[in-house]
Amino acid sequence: MDKVISFFKEAYDELLHKVTWPKYSELQSSSILVLVASLIFALMIGLFDLGFENAMKWFYNEF
Repeated sequence: MDKVISFFKEAYDELLHKVTWPKYSELQSSSILVLVASLIFALMIGLFDLGFENAMKWFYNEF
């Protein structure tokens, strides 16, 4: 049990004194970047899906 308590004390100390947390402005700009990249990726996948759907409809209508 002492090892478990020691682990949590060391983890807490590390989170407070050794981790470099980003500033709010850095966090905000990174979040916006992830949001924009996700939207672009979703649009690309949606367009590929739409193109593939139309190609399959054409293919099945031909045969």
